[in-house]
Parts: sequence; C-alpha cells; structure tokens
Amino acid sequence: MAMGERCSGGADEADWVRKLVAETAELTGKFNLSDYVWFCKRLDLQGFGKRLEDLRERFDSMMERIIEEHVEARMNKKKKTTVVGGNGGEVKDLLDVLLDIKEDQDSEIKLTRENIKAFIWDIFAAGTESSAITTEWAMAELINHPEILNRARKEIDSVVGKSRLVQESDIPNLPYLQAIVKETMRLHPAAPLIMRESSRDCEIQGYKIPARTRLFVNVWAIGRDPNHWDEPLEFEPERFMDGKMDARGQHFEFLPFGSGRRVCPGTTLALHMVHANLAAMIQCFEWSDGNIVDMEEGVGLTIPRAHPLICVPVARLHPFPTIEMGDSVTDQ
Repeated sequence: MAMGERCSGGADEADWVRKLVAETAELTGKFNLSDYVWFCKRLDLQGFGKRLEDLRERFDSMMERIIEEHVEARMNKKKKTTVVGGNGGEVKDLLDVLLDIKEDQDSEIKLTRENIKAFIWDIFAAGTESSAITTEWAMAELINHPEILNRARKEIDSVVGKSRLVQESDIPNLPYLQAIVKETMRLHPAAPLIMRESSRDCEIQGYKIPARTRLFVNVWAIGRDPNHWDEPLEFEPERFMDGKMDARGQHFEFLPFGSGRRVCPGTTLALHMVHANLAAMIQCFEWSDGNIVDMEEGVGLTIPRAHPLICVPVARLHPFPTIEMGDSVTDQ
C-alpha cells in the first residue's frame, strides 16, 4: 500500500522488517536522560544514540533500494507511454505519489529524498505497529474471555455464514465485534500518551499553563478512570453496545486516536484493518486452549505486550472459507 512491496515472501525478510518497526517504537518510548538534563544532552549515556543511528542506517538502506526500484520502474513506464501513448491506467502506491510531487517543478510542496524517507517511516512506525499491537491485545483478551469469543463468533456466523470469509463490507453489521475493538482500545490504547503544545496561556482546573508548554494527555489513564467507567479494569465489550460512543475523538473519556485537528490521520484505515483481521481470525480458527494469557505490558511508544502472544490456530471451518473477487472465487 505504501511502497508496493510485499515482505511476506520470506520469513527472514518479514521478521527483519517487523523487528525494525518494533525497535523504532521501543526507542521512541524510552526515557532518555540526555533529553532532560541539559549538561548531558551531548552524551549518549544510555546508548540510545548508537542504537538509533544503527536503526536509521538499516532503514535507509531498505528505502534506498525500494526508491531506486521505483525510479527505474517509473522511467520504463515513461518510455512505454511515449511509444504507446496514454498512461496505461497503472495503479500508484504512496511512494509513487510522493515521487510525483518531488519531480513536479510547479508543485507548491517541495519534497526532498529525505522528506520522502521520513514520511514513509512515519507510516511504517505509526501505522503498522499500532494496528498489529491492537489486534494482538484483542486476541489475548478474547482467549482469556472465551464467552466473549464465542459470542463474537456466533455473531459472525449468523451474519456472514460459514461458506465465505468475512469482508470489510460486513463490519457495519457486526456491532459486537466493533464493541470488542473499542473495549480493546480503551484498555490497551496504541498511543497511551498524546503530546500537544499550548498555543496561549490558559488555566485548567486550577492549573496555570503558560503558552508553548508541552503537554501530555494520558489516554491510558483516562480509559481506566473509575469516574467515567464502571469496573474500569474489566474487559466488557457490552459497555459499547449502545453505539453512542465513537472512537474518533468526540468523547473525551475515550480517545484512542486523539482528538481535534491533530487527530490521527490513519483512523479510518486502522479501524478497517483491525476489524477485518480480527473478524477473520475469530471466524476461521479455534484459539482457546484453556490457558490464561499473561497480560503484562511492555515498554515502548505503543505499549506492546511484555511477552509476544504465541498460539497455534486450529481451523474450525471445513472446507476453509473463500474470498469472492469480482466474478471469481479464490480459495484461501
């Protein structure tokens, strides 16, 4: 989607990219003493600077390869367009769009190669890790609450059936699945802290906040505040079944994506991805084996699990569902 690249062709490549993203989230969430003690700002006391430089070099080498492949492919397309005529109706990924802007001399936005790399890395770090972690937390909660898992599965079976795979178009008809995702984001927000800067002097509940003060909104604590939630530490999707509370920042007691003009720009895509992936995992596989999953939180910008969720999926539908693509049906 971002670069027209698939990393699932080999286990080693997929694992390499996964570790790259996870390490980025980890380093971003670390407490760096040099950032807070002024006379230590040039000292790499905890070794984060060295790790960050190594991380940057690894990502840069990957991006250089992919950008060069895109540039070469674009040149070949231009040659074919010159000979044949027309644009061939080719589908562009995000990197192609950014390269178009960079090459457009009349564009109001001037992009450099480094700008493009930084933008793509933002998509990688903020878009993939957060969605994956949310799905992982949701599965962990469902395994620990088999009655909720069974109810979600019955809902999917009643709406979708067992002959085809659940699709994005089915999600609006699966309110309990939506409630599960909301409850997961309440207890395990992908962005536990939201950073803002005050634009002017103000006073909030007796606290005087000067202009240009860096503020942190603790989304994790808000989602567990007993003043707003009954039994806040319990995983209860039913609390969202009335459909009144939205996840897009309109209710200040529930801010998984932030709020206002700085709300997460990837909200819609993230919700589509998490709902669709979670629904397919619930529909197609058995997960609970009677063991309680450890819910300890790890360290990082996105609050990963302290211990990765490792489980063996067992197919529950025979034959396995199919995906309808246009007029054809593809076995998965």
